[in-house]
Amino acid sequence: MTSKTIEVQGRVWLRANGKSLLGKGRLELLRQIDATGSISRAAKAMKMSYKSAWDAVDAMNNAMSAPLVESASGGTRGGGSRLTDAGRRLIGEYERLEEKHRLWLEAASRELSLRLDKG
Repeated sequence: MTSKTIEVQGRVWLRANGKSLLGKGRLELLRQIDATGSISRAAKAMKMSYKSAWDAVDAMNNAMSAPLVESASGGTRGGGSRLTDAGRRLIGEYERLEEKHRLWLEAASRELSLRLDKG
């Protein structure tokens, strides 16, 4: 019998108070806001509507004790949005969890394949 590679797969996403907080899509939105300084430009870069991006930011901000993104209205200096320290910390913690999760998935896949091969 030929041995087959079996992979355990999964994704990391965070929930707060029973509602979605952060997954791959929202993580990328936060990164784009950080890179562009704008929810509008971040939404365009991700090919999503401004309203969807704004709603996601609003949901994330409301789910946390401190906002992840702060926005300023337009004016002589123009508006913009920026990631807060809380937003940067959340990204860092999410990335740390993703790495731990990736390592666990690899180990679980190896272990499962070995156990099944022993049959």
